[in-house]
Amino acid sequence: MIADFVAQFAKLIVSHPDDVKVEVKESDEITEIVLYANQTDIGKLIGKEGKMIGAIKTVISGCKAKDGVSYRINVEPV
Repeated sequence: MIADFVAQFAKLIVSHPDDVKVEVKESDEITEIVLYANQTDIGKLIGKEGKMIGAIKTVISGCKAKDGVSYRINVEPV
């Protein structure tokens, strides 16, 4: 559910929405969401001074309060 949200949100921001992919890596302590995007769109996803990715992290932290799982999000080029 959270990975789907991140993917849909990212597709609204980037110039190459077909290149956006999300991978979820779960471990005992943390769930890592890796967001893959076109190299030219990574700056858009991170935003000026990290504000865009910070906003995504804030929304995800609300999910942590609901289900008790810690999430980490990383943006990487395709």
